[in-house]
Amino acid sequence: MEGLDALFNPTSVAVVGASSSPGKVGHDIFVNILKGGFTGTLYPVNPRAKSIACVRAYADLKDIPDPIDLAIIILPPKHAETAIRHAIDKGVKAVVIVSAGFKEVGGEGLKIERRIVAMCREAGVRVVGPNCLGVINPMADVRLNASFSARMPAAGNISFISQSGALCTAVLDFAADKDFGFSKFVSIGNKADVDELDLLRYFHADPETEVIMLYIEELQRGSEFIQVVKEITGGERPTPVLAIKSGRTSAGALAAASHTGSLAGSEAVYDAIFAQSGIIRVDSINELFDFGIAFAYKNESALGKMRRKVPLGNRVAIVTNAGGPGIVATDMTVSSGLELAAFSEDTIDVLKSHLPLTANVNNPVDVIGDAAQDRYENALSAVIKDEGVDGALVILTPQSMTNAIGTAEAIVRIARRSHKPILCCFMGIIDVSAGVKHLQESGVPVYRFPESAAKAFGALYRYSRWLNRQQLAPFPVTHDKKRAAEIIAGAMDQGKTYIGEIGGTELLKCYGFNVLPTVLAASETEAGDAADRMGYPVAMKIVSPQIIHKSDAGGVIVGPDSRGSVTAAYATIVDNAKKFNPDAEITGVLIQRLAPKGHEVILGMTRYPIFGPLIMFGIGGIFVEVFQDVAFRLAPLTRNGARNMVRSIKGHKLLSGFRGAPKTDIGTIERMLVGLSDLVLDHPEIKELDINPLLVHTEGEGVTVADCRFILEKQENHSS
Repeated sequence: MEGLDALFNPTSVAVVGASSSPGKVGHDIFVNILKGGFTGTLYPVNPRAKSIACVRAYADLKDIPDPIDLAIIILPPKHAETAIRHAIDKGVKAVVIVSAGFKEVGGEGLKIERRIVAMCREAGVRVVGPNCLGVINPMADVRLNASFSARMPAAGNISFISQSGALCTAVLDFAADKDFGFSKFVSIGNKADVDELDLLRYFHADPETEVIMLYIEELQRGSEFIQVVKEITGGERPTPVLAIKSGRTSAGALAAASHTGSLAGSEAVYDAIFAQSGIIRVDSINELFDFGIAFAYKNESALGKMRRKVPLGNRVAIVTNAGGPGIVATDMTVSSGLELAAFSEDTIDVLKSHLPLTANVNNPVDVIGDAAQDRYENALSAVIKDEGVDGALVILTPQSMTNAIGTAEAIVRIARRSHKPILCCFMGIIDVSAGVKHLQESGVPVYRFPESAAKAFGALYRYSRWLNRQQLAPFPVTHDKKRAAEIIAGAMDQGKTYIGEIGGTELLKCYGFNVLPTVLAASETEAGDAADRMGYPVAMKIVSPQIIHKSDAGGVIVGPDSRGSVTAAYATIVDNAKKFNPDAEITGVLIQRLAPKGHEVILGMTRYPIFGPLIMFGIGGIFVEVFQDVAFRLAPLTRNGARNMVRSIKGHKLLSGFRGAPKTDIGTIERMLVGLSDLVLDHPEIKELDINPLLVHTEGEGVTVADCRFILEKQENHSS
């Protein structure tokens, strides 16, 4: 961590490329450090200037007589490479390359960036950038604003990491308006060396950082990122991580050969990463700050330690002096995954004793528009003590008799005595400003609108569920990895990149899937003989390398229950396939014993560069791309991950015994998801696969593979 510490806590900084011309980046960054009150020593480096902003300039880094911790490089790529060589000779511990023209433009810029990183890694020097805003540490003992943002943010307990420099300046301006403070602030640009994961590790260890915010354009690490961040967000010393990801509406992989591939756009990968690592995803900059305020909310425990306020459950009490905002808050509470708490009789009796007859003592509690601070204090004190309440939202609208500051003081007194989170909404600007200021200074989250408060509470609850999640024992599994490898190798040796049900069911059987007796018939006679042997009724499907989605070609007939109906169905299927694609090679027709009835779900996988196998689960059959009710997770998939995946789809209710229907065998689905994860990790030649449908039977009766397809690719041509 020493190199990263030199980035944020340097005792000496050299600005290489400092300029005496206002408006130039080299001038503005130097002046920003100077005017920001940096507590260390600052050196401008410029061979053509005697001084910069009245500070003596040096022609070269090596001319500076004292040691340098951090060098800020503001030079074109070729000159930057030379300067960094000098910085390494000088013993600099870290460099920030602000200038552009490197990897992002390709060609010679990319080559120079790679040479710089190689040099620095050999010397143990950490690099932020190139093409970045810089670094900021506003804490009183450092006060470093090594960026081209003229605004030094207030000191706080939230660290911010951004891949975009332009966004950083907007965020800093936004933060100033909200009086929002930071512990550390960094723009990482091209991520040539230091990336999000390095900084997440550093900020997790930083005693001045309580919450980490991320702006991500793309990640360059997959499973390692998940494992490290999972420990950061939910380990022994949990630190919440909030992330906003650009490009949320990007199109999926339209050319994919499987249902999974067509549904799994790049956003599915990031949703999976966030879900598996415990990161709270936000939708906007405004929401990022709203959630940050809530997650930074702490309270002193009985032992004198500061403890983050997260709800133990999702039962919320609302206290308001106006019906309309209370209804809005109620709606947003429910849509945020929360529920209105039901008060105990004791709580209702207390409320009745303190509130006028016209007040509503049920949830949401309406203390009426003429309420002074005593009504708020009595009502909030009563509901927050209720064992059936996990936290509270307090809404105040300014009336002529409203005492905003008095109400704020009452809320702060109660909040300090309670371990439960209390979030406030003081609606308005001028009339409530004194109360808002008091709440902010006291660390109590306050918002302008009830929707914001309810969403923030919902995010706190989601994080609480992550912190308190149960850990299931792993499934006991035995796989025939050797036989599976033989099946895949056999197909690839024959030049096949597609495995249908003939080899696919055998492949799945190696990993614990229940498959049906299956025979490939090359004639009507063979079809009848096969059906006679396995018993009626049967399912029949076209087999052709050129026809992957069989139903689309009229290549599936389910239910023939006699030899005559089987032979007739054989002729129909082949005829339909030829009409669908006259050039298709017809291998034959698959005869399969008809599976017992069950709910149709889909299991699938598509493989991404860097991130590896992305597993999909959802409602299957012909409706998979109609409803698109699917969830994604990156392999390896744990038993916990499989359970969360199954529960995250809307169709989970159908599988759980909706409206008196028998519950399905969800436990076996979870086991099969883990088996599928093992299969694709063991065999990287599998590029895509679908098991659709997988028929889920009633609880205790397992699942059955009804159809499957595998797309293969030579391993050396694919990075996993």
